[in-house]
Amino acid sequence: MPEPLVVSVDQGTSATKALVVDPRGRVVGRASVPVSLTHPRPGWVEQDATELLASVHSAVRDAMADAAVENSGAVVSVGLSTQRESALIWDRRTGAPLGPVLGWQDRRTSDGANAFGAGDAARVQEITGLPVDPMFSALKFAWLLDQVDSGRRRARAGEICLGTVDSWIVTRITGEHRIEAGNASRTQLLDLATTGWAPELLDRFAIPAEALPHVVASDEPAATADWGGVSAPLTAVLGDSHASLYGHGARRPGEVKVTYGTGSSVMALAEEAPSSGGLVRTVAWQRGPTAQLALEGNILASGATLVWAADLLGVGVSELADLAVGVGDGGVDLVPAFSGLGAPWWDTAAQATLTGMTLGTGRAEIARAAVDAVVLQVEDVLEAVSRAGTPVATVLADGGGSANDWLMQHQADLSGRQVHRARVSDLSALGAAHLAGDVAGLWTDAPPTPLGQDGPDIFTPRLDPTRADTRRQRWAAAVGRARGLQQ
Repeated sequence: MPEPLVVSVDQGTSATKALVVDPRGRVVGRASVPVSLTHPRPGWVEQDATELLASVHSAVRDAMADAAVENSGAVVSVGLSTQRESALIWDRRTGAPLGPVLGWQDRRTSDGANAFGAGDAARVQEITGLPVDPMFSALKFAWLLDQVDSGRRRARAGEICLGTVDSWIVTRITGEHRIEAGNASRTQLLDLATTGWAPELLDRFAIPAEALPHVVASDEPAATADWGGVSAPLTAVLGDSHASLYGHGARRPGEVKVTYGTGSSVMALAEEAPSSGGLVRTVAWQRGPTAQLALEGNILASGATLVWAADLLGVGVSELADLAVGVGDGGVDLVPAFSGLGAPWWDTAAQATLTGMTLGTGRAEIARAAVDAVVLQVEDVLEAVSRAGTPVATVLADGGGSANDWLMQHQADLSGRQVHRARVSDLSALGAAHLAGDVAGLWTDAPPTPLGQDGPDIFTPRLDPTRADTRRQRWAAAVGRARGLQQ
């Protein structure tokens, strides 16, 4: 009899990844399928819903082939991790998309966000834990409905479905129109007090309840269905940042992780999670009836900053880091407010700036400024977490950017905190696999974190604290200029 396996899928902004995990927590097969991203207008970010769905099946098939599994019946459970906030609309009867996927980075609804008065915005944040911002799904849902003839009438009649990426994938594969609680908390329509849709906000954003998916716990099993040739029940769904936190083994309030991706997510588990200091409240995950809250700061441009700078300088991203290592900062600051600034500022009017240049400024100094921007934006959010009453002594790091040793050491130096980097890639997929295996009873003992791998790489601060503080102060001044607060 073959040993039981878990298949885990991580549907992200740039790729869909799949893992096959054995009962000892070892990855025995993996695959990655790229997905496209388009920018039809400035500030618009779109993906193709059909492509995302197809990539899930392709990634699972390829991972199973990589694992050389002869009997797909050995798979007892499927876990799913997805990008968050991205919004979709589709026909309930046919399943056909009625518009593009509006990516989480999409800013086309900025005018709608800016139309909220201070009192209304405060009320939205009181209920949902989130500031009114185009990143979250509610304004995207409204825009998508506006593009469909008689969209709201059809939605009220039950003819149209709205959802996030997890909802789209689960609905199309299992036939159940549902959304996981953590992903639902990123729509700006969920009442954190009840973990149900907030009627007051459905009215405010003009979203018919009939179009929204049913909110379920992260570990609520779904029907057995076909996942790229694998027939198994879905037993775990998490947002990607939430899944990476779970994969790190974080279970206690005060544990903080940073995912270095296209943007960055800084997330800290908290017993109580007040929205303050530019941080948002979110549901990290829900096991049964109990929701675990977290504080989160979302940075809009991290890896995207490095890609932009690399393109500008005509080098690859890896070469950009090599350029940055060879020089001091040279007094140059890049504030990458290409689509405004996210946490802890939430300033849609902020503009990208590159300041402090002289005739002696070269490619290396600009490269250094780009890398510094990634690190210093993270530090701003870590400080906000500490001010909110959750002191941060150690940073748990993952994501593509964390693979660069110098970037991790630079984070430790400018932050004055140890950085613990997971030695495994695909931590979001591993976190979803861990939860799926928990629910399926696959682990005879709780697997080591993350999932049977060695401990983390540890980066300890080396920079003199006074120098680090001076650099942070100059960065704060540059952010002030980008926000129009300083000359």
